Amino acid sequence: MKPLSLLAGLLLAARLAAADVASEMSDAAQRFLASLGDDQRAKARFEWTDDERLNWHFVPRDRKGITLKELGAAQQHLAHALLATGLSHRGYLKASTIMSLEQILQDMEGPGRRFPRDPLLYHVSIFGTPGPKGDWGWRFEGHHLSANFTISDGKVAGATPSFMGTNPAEVRQGSRAGLRTLDAEEDLGRQLVHALTDEQRAVAVIDAKAPEEIVTGDARKADVGEAKGIAFGKMSPPTRELAMRLVREYVNRTRPEVAGADLAKIQKAGVEKIRFAWAGGLEKGQKHYYRVQGPTFLLEYDNTQNDGNHVHAVWRDFGNDFGLDVLREHYRAGHGK
Repeated sequence: MKPLSLLAGLLLAARLAAADVASEMSDAAQRFLASLGDDQRAKARFEWTDDERLNWHFVPRDRKGITLKELGAAQQHLAHALLATGLSHRGYLKASTIMSLEQILQDMEGPGRRFPRDPLLYHVSIFGTPGPKGDWGWRFEGHHLSANFTISDGKVAGATPSFMGTNPAEVRQGSRAGLRTLDAEEDLGRQLVHALTDEQRAVAVIDAKAPEEIVTGDARKADVGEAKGIAFGKMSPPTRELAMRLVREYVNRTRPEVAGADLAKIQKAGVEKIRFAWAGGLEKGQKHYYRVQGPTFLLEYDNTQNDGNHVHAVWRDFGNDFGLDVLREHYRAGHGK
């Protein structure tokens, strides 16, 4: 009974903490919107039921929402303040560094692109009316970054899809040479595949060639089919702990209060059921891919583009991307349509 009681306590604490974070998000979103002029606000705001809320992506493309480039300095600070309410310190550092890489790409590639590389070409979108009650959400998105948060009845209902990418994965020239923004995601994955026994690795490696992109892409519902690879339950305790460090690296992009709810859900569904799968080369510099799939979640990592120096890494919740599972329960209880 004690493990169940502990888990119940963790879930309760996570729900209470999620309410505090939702209040901070609401305050930050209201302050951001209040700073905008009428024309700016019209670009940033959407109806809660607008299909745009599910229209996420991570490549340079035409987007709705208002860009940082269209904002004054004070407004940009408020936009970043909103982003900081959803991400952990480490997650915010990653996000900020990802945005800064756009200048490096601009210097490398030069002018002439339809979508210029620009650290200010990131869009802020608010869905619904931020407040202590009701349903609303927000998104901060641009090249290689998509942060999606859903708030329902005064609590954070969902924090996925959560995408981060880097190009270059390792900066190899200029004053920032050696910078690796998503180094832990790469290094922990490779350490894990090397920590397996030969027999376990034979199960974990599902293909000698890595796919050219994360399998789920920008799908609104993540689906990679039946879980493949080696189960965490088949790993030795030290290897399983390494595998969980990899999982936590993704989950902990978000605020501890939000990440705690995801980790509690993973524990409840059974850590031993999670599977780790690898494709591609095993050594640094070789093109590679991995995914970790549990009953409730999926994380995917791909480093194949630009000769294996371009990372895409996503965290998905099978049922609750965009807060859909929580919203279904909320509506089923008679709080709305």
